[in-house]
Amino acid sequence: MPLLTIFYLALTGGTDGWRHLLVNVLPRAGWQTLALMAMTGLATAFFGIVSAWLVSTFQFPLRRFLSFALVLPLAIPSYLAAYAFGEFLDFAGPVQTMIRSLFGYSSIRDYWFPDIRSLPGAVLVLSSVLYPYVYLSLRAAFGLQGRQAAEAARMLGASPWRIFVSVQLPMARPAIIIGLALVMMETLNDIGAVEYLGVRTLTFAIYETWLNRGNLAGATQIASMLIIVVAGLIAIERMARGRQRYAGTRSTSMSRMVGLKPLSAGRRWLATAFCALPVLCGFAVPVLVLSSYAARRLEALSNPKFARALAHSLEISASVALVTLVCGFLFAYAQRVNTSPLARAASRIGSLGYGIPGTVLAIGVLLPLAGFDNALDGFLRLHLNYSTGLLLSGTAFAIIYAHGVRFMTLAEGNIDAGFQKLSPHLDMAARTLGRNRLQTLMAVLLPNIRPAALTAALLVFIESLKELPATILLRPFNFNTLATLVYEDASRSRVQDAALPALIIIAAGLIPVILVSRSLEGK
Repeated sequence: MPLLTIFYLALTGGTDGWRHLLVNVLPRAGWQTLALMAMTGLATAFFGIVSAWLVSTFQFPLRRFLSFALVLPLAIPSYLAAYAFGEFLDFAGPVQTMIRSLFGYSSIRDYWFPDIRSLPGAVLVLSSVLYPYVYLSLRAAFGLQGRQAAEAARMLGASPWRIFVSVQLPMARPAIIIGLALVMMETLNDIGAVEYLGVRTLTFAIYETWLNRGNLAGATQIASMLIIVVAGLIAIERMARGRQRYAGTRSTSMSRMVGLKPLSAGRRWLATAFCALPVLCGFAVPVLVLSSYAARRLEALSNPKFARALAHSLEISASVALVTLVCGFLFAYAQRVNTSPLARAASRIGSLGYGIPGTVLAIGVLLPLAGFDNALDGFLRLHLNYSTGLLLSGTAFAIIYAHGVRFMTLAEGNIDAGFQKLSPHLDMAARTLGRNRLQTLMAVLLPNIRPAALTAALLVFIESLKELPATILLRPFNFNTLATLVYEDASRSRVQDAALPALIIIAAGLIPVILVSRSLEGK
């Protein structure tokens, strides 16, 4: 429904809007978006690939800790990283203050310092928190098939660098594409960081065209083009996953028999420094900045505004987790008992929302819900002289619906993975013993997929807690979550007041990151 709504309004919005967009909006916003995606992709690819290669191939100081720590920036939403870097690198921040004290400068005119509120600043922020997508993909790829192939090449006399360039990197191309596709989609989805840093992307152009200029047709026209870009990224990512599954079957027993190669004294510490750098930028800086501010704002814990935002976040996140858990289970179970192409297609369509930016989803959700509310209110006013008001579009229902569409993939994917681990013979054995399909589901399948279901609910809960773009546009009046409370304070240059709710969001985000890191320990 959201996608059909956007394309319908875009195609019926007239040609004047398209002309205005092509002349005034798309050249700048399109260029900024492409430049941001390209530079962020290059930066995340460099740090993600090299760090994954180092921790998978070599032995160096703190390697085990850094293998875990390199995943930590995933817990930092991009908008929180932008607020923290803005404070850290600002004129009054610790970096420039130290420069002035060391060299005796008294004014910004006495020296040059790069502006964090710029396109390169946005690249720094986004790449610092998004490179783990590439790192995780490559870490798994090197662990599965890289060691065996590397050992074979080493026995033939190849150097470590040649092995990496000629053997491991080509074999890991599907994993690189998967990681970069996820980075691109997250870059397109971001609105909090790019707005704060002054980068006008297509996603921000949708927000600005709709709310600031009142041009809904223009906003849907930009959104329709963004959907086409996202569809291309999703297609590329799924093709790469198919190739990765094929490549992954090549390596098994020998991969764990190959040990890590020791480095010389100087190179060992260079490897440690290289792997520590993205952790410092993507995790340590935001956490330290926000923690120092939060320590001076502990009275906010007793603020009713903070308590209401926390309660709203918990209510919405729990509702979204429950809805996606039920729907994701229906998708996954339908594929298990019905292997027809129609069932597979329905499941894929229902789980496409994760790649769609939250700003785009907000438009596609709000308009049909508002149309329904207005139609129902008009009908009851005419026949019963009773006004219902905004039952759906003016309540938290719209947020829950949009979050459910966006995060359905997480629930369905985890539950389907749980079903994939259960042999189809379990169903057959239960049916042979006289159980019907419902009894088999309740007594056999559900107890076995309970861990996967709990993991799915936890991941959706936390992602919903962090979600900002859709929540900003769909929230009712005087309704805040932790994410929108942080956004409001930061927009008013009150990052210190936003620190405490920001740390709660980060603490929640650490839970799935720790789970992912533990799963990598044996690789």
